Amino acid sequence: MDRSAGASNGRPPAQQHKRGIVMREFTALAAFFRILFHSDFAQKVRQLLDGQAVCEKPAIAAPAPPTPKASPAPKARPTRGQAVSLLAALQREARFVDFVQESLDSYSDAQIGAAARDVHRDCGKVLDRMFALKPVLNDQEGATLEVPAGYDTGCYRLTGDVTGEPPFRGVMVHHGWKATRCDVPQWSGSEMAALIVAPAEVELRTS
Repeated sequence: MDRSAGASNGRPPAQQHKRGIVMREFTALAAFFRILFHSDFAQKVRQLLDGQAVCEKPAIAAPAPPTPKASPAPKARPTRGQAVSLLAALQREARFVDFVQESLDSYSDAQIGAAARDVHRDCGKVLDRMFALKPVLNDQEGATLEVPAGYDTGCYRLTGDVTGEPPFRGVMVHHGWKATRCDVPQWSGSEMAALIVAPAEVELRTS
């Protein structure tokens, strides 16, 4: 029984013993060089020789790559309301704000009338260029007309005896105005000047 068990791998017991010695010698030689050049491995071998259990250090996970920072959004261009842009145009081209803001107490009616005529003409040019104003209704003032059922309150303003349900009949007091375009210039200045209707003027003089 012992002989058959020893020869079950096809080699005599003496050859198996010799092969085992060779393998151990090869392992010892490989371990020698690893101990010589790898301090961690040498420490583990020392612990084994001292009868201590060898605990593998947990693998340290590689740090996650940094999340790329989102590029900052481009700074929005300064803007201002169209009302300020319109008022600036009326002042620049018709001196409208100067006319309205100035006290007229020291001027005669003739002087006021002459100034008002210029402001009236130049303001009309600005409004026509930007809005091309047209009447809402083409009827003549004083004409009788009918306000239909379902009328838009933004297009009609009813006054007088407003009772009952439409359609209504009445007299046109004012034809109204509507803009056929809106070409207010786009603001391109700085944020600090966004609410400036007219810049301060300074005349430089030589001393």
